[in-house]
Amino acid sequence: MWLAMAVRVPVLVAVAWPYASGSRHLGHLAGAYLPADIYARYQRLAGNDVLMVSGSDVHGTPITVRADAEGVTPAEIVDRYHAEFCRQWESLGISWDLYTTTGTPNHAAVTQDMFLVQLRNGFIDKRVSEQFYDPVGERFLPDRYIEGECPHCGFDGARGDQCEHCGTTLDATDLIEPRSKISGAVPELRSTEHFYFRYSDFTERVGAWLKTRKGWRPHVLNSATGWTNEGLQDRAITRDLDWGVELPVDDLGEGKRIYVWYDAVIGYLSASVEWAARNGDAEAWKRWWHNDDARHVYFVGKDNIPFHSLLWPAQLMGYGGLHLPDDVPANQYVTFSGAKMAAGRGVGLTIGEGLRLFEPDALRYALGAALPEHADTEVSVEEIARRVNDELVATWGNLVHRVFSMVHSKLGGTVPETGERQAEDVALLAAVDGALAEGADCIERVELRAGLRSAMEAAARVNAYLNSTEPWRLASAEPERAAAVLVTALEAVAGVRTGLAPYLPFSTAALDGVFGPVQRWERPAVPAGTAVPKPSPLFTKVDLDALDLAGQGGESR
Repeated sequence: MWLAMAVRVPVLVAVAWPYASGSRHLGHLAGAYLPADIYARYQRLAGNDVLMVSGSDVHGTPITVRADAEGVTPAEIVDRYHAEFCRQWESLGISWDLYTTTGTPNHAAVTQDMFLVQLRNGFIDKRVSEQFYDPVGERFLPDRYIEGECPHCGFDGARGDQCEHCGTTLDATDLIEPRSKISGAVPELRSTEHFYFRYSDFTERVGAWLKTRKGWRPHVLNSATGWTNEGLQDRAITRDLDWGVELPVDDLGEGKRIYVWYDAVIGYLSASVEWAARNGDAEAWKRWWHNDDARHVYFVGKDNIPFHSLLWPAQLMGYGGLHLPDDVPANQYVTFSGAKMAAGRGVGLTIGEGLRLFEPDALRYALGAALPEHADTEVSVEEIARRVNDELVATWGNLVHRVFSMVHSKLGGTVPETGERQAEDVALLAAVDGALAEGADCIERVELRAGLRSAMEAAARVNAYLNSTEPWRLASAEPERAAAVLVTALEAVAGVRTGLAPYLPFSTAALDGVFGPVQRWERPAVPAGTAVPKPSPLFTKVDLDALDLAGQGGESR
């Protein structure tokens, strides 16, 4: 069974850019990075041309805030956390085509080009505005240097660009009782000149485009549509900073830089351009960006919905000729002991802590089974351990061990030629094939939890088949029938392995010696003569009592 597309579709998997300002937590992993990797791995097996890109956002003000607090340079903060992220992506098997940073000359050039084109097109203008100034720190305050009460939900601790609690985008002047994160002083409004992107020019165009979106998650489409109904607001895209992409014009004088979010979302384009140049074909990125047949899927958390469903499409429209997002399957939040995971507030396990406590595939499985696709989900050390032990080990790990052990002991470790299959054998293989078809449909719709569940249900069906046929009993009385059952079970295991491959890359590769690498979304044949060695466990059962929970602290210390 081969489920590949008839035509190879260029699929851009665009993944949220983490601030290189601190360790990322399991909420980030479940919110964007793991779902993106699962989706990209499947699309490659389905025969499509995948380009999965992201990188560390090195210009966000959280970086300068941390640098100020530690008395070091922003570059030192960036180097520390970018290196940490890269180590963790490798440990987790995140299959980037390119993971870069917004600090490259390439990103600056692409950002400056987009700025100049939009300026010529009349979508960027200069304005004098009132912005907050710290009278104690004697400096203008970028949005992230200001905190206060959200005027929409009353959350105290909202940032000057967005309320992390309700997700509403803000201007710093919207905050109630604002305060400087540098000195704690009450900031003063003073005049300063900046470039603004005229997002308001795109309210109708973005609204009309949103009406054409099919299959989007309701919470994403409803949120985006609600904001267009209120009207998009023009936003300053420069700040009084010396850390960021330099302006390609000198109209504002010294001390100004292009500012995220405007330049961060451009990273998806600049990373594609960088990938093409690194691979020896500088024009290759156009296959994804100047192509109506391409598919762009953006993996972000729900706090990033407005930037990817409204502001980035507006910027693309303002530039012209570039492919717009096809889907923004933003996840909800992951909570830890009832509180939303948040790096800035130290809530939840960091990725480094998760990797220290659990095997990479075990962590991937537990989070994949609890992805917050339509509602917030609770994660805890105990729940991760339960899923690993009661589901991953008990169902899949034990099935592989069980089948391999019997093939090794009852069939001499070599797959034999078998006779005609009985109806129950045919039914099992048809069920596994059906699970692969169902899993493909789920992953195409970015219903990744359901795709994982489909594969695990197929594994449970193989276990039930073994219990009903009892090949260990047949081995002496009906050896030919026992061989047929065990080979059928082995072929079913090979199919289930394909369904789990996007989720569990390391344990999937551990079975390459028997089945070969998973290269397509299909149940592969297991030819006669295949050697099946005595198995070793795919996963280690988690002993909660033995976990060192006191050693949490991530890699950042």
